[in-house]
Amino acid sequence: MTRREIRDNAFKLVFEQLLRDDDVNELYDIAEEIEEINVNDDVKKIVEGTIENREELDGIISAYSKSRSISRISKLNLAILRIALFESIHDDKTPVNVAISEAVNLAEIYAYPEDISFINGVLGAFSRDSKKEENKDA
Repeated sequence: MTRREIRDNAFKLVFEQLLRDDDVNELYDIAEEIEEINVNDDVKKIVEGTIENREELDGIISAYSKSRSISRISKLNLAILRIALFESIHDDKTPVNVAISEAVNLAEIYAYPEDISFINGVLGAFSRDSKKEENKDA
């Protein structure tokens, strides 16, 4: 499975969890039954990390979402944003610019056109501030 396929499968599971609020293991079982979502260790790492770090990720989203409160962000966009932020912060193999690019790619496939710019704006602002922090620390 490519990294993009891993991310796409993880997105579907994170989004499904937002809709159903099911236990993650139950989602894995359902995915296995329907055979449309491939679940491997890499997918589980993103799904479980995103769910476990939800409060931290939502805090970041709230800080950078100037136009919408977290409760007004669609669950689809929230899933995309959470995954991108999780990968940016907690996955050393994924640079921030790659996480943003992949989030925009997911948005282009699944979201409305206006959501693409919203997602890009939130993640872009996060990225700019992250770079400022890195420069301060250096």
